[in-house]
Amino acid sequence: MPEVQHAFSTSPAPRQSRIFELPIELGHPDELLARIIGWVGADGPTKRVMYVNAHVLNESREDPALRAALTDADLVYCDGYGVRLAAKALSAEIPHRMTGADWIWDLAARCEERDASVYLLGGDPSVAAQAGQRLRRSHPGLRVVGTHHGYFEIDSGHDERVIEDINACRPDILLVGMGTPKQEIWAQRTVDRLDCSVLWGVGALFDFVSGRVPRAPASLSDNGLEWIFRLAIEPQRMWRRYLVGNPVFLSRVLAQARQRHGRR
Repeated sequence: MPEVQHAFSTSPAPRQSRIFELPIELGHPDELLARIIGWVGADGPTKRVMYVNAHVLNESREDPALRAALTDADLVYCDGYGVRLAAKALSAEIPHRMTGADWIWDLAARCEERDASVYLLGGDPSVAAQAGQRLRRSHPGLRVVGTHHGYFEIDSGHDERVIEDINACRPDILLVGMGTPKQEIWAQRTVDRLDCSVLWGVGALFDFVSGRVPRAPASLSDNGLEWIFRLAIEPQRMWRRYLVGNPVFLSRVLAQARQRHGRR
């Protein structure tokens, strides 16, 4: 009826900021989690949830496929202080930071309450399984219907078997932790073939949940310095991302800020 159509047409659209021309959600983490959980069981195509930090934004400037995946996602949120600093420098609205090692436990509680199932894909062999076990210990009613490591090539026979296993398990939420840009590109190519409500790229989340990698002290993570801790414990893997990537990111932000504010 006309009244119903009018009610739907006046519902507010999600608020977003634009960093490097990518839409970043401005909602509080509780609001974003509620929206994502609300997609479980809904009709329509699988929803894609992705995050950005300084590293992901850097990669998106070099990789058109990654940029397309982020642009096409249904929800992109901030997972890094670098994004908040960039927003401030660009005179854009500053998004909340929503970091996986915090929201995963809230997500597990909400899934347990709604009887929503999850599948963990990614990480080293056994890491996803260990992460699933720790989640179930904290939330015994959580249905972890499957796990699989992330060591396979996109479009390979192994990839096909992974897709078959996910669809056999029929999870409500598929958490994909294969790192950028693999997880985003895999999601872009595979989403239409998956039997799940939500596909969520989560990076190195399973390493933290499983306990394989410790979290930074609050004194660092609460002040945007978690990267120092990660560099200290994983120097071989992280040195290029932080010691090279951070200056590159800052230079790009400053260049765009000068362009946006009309300065030489």
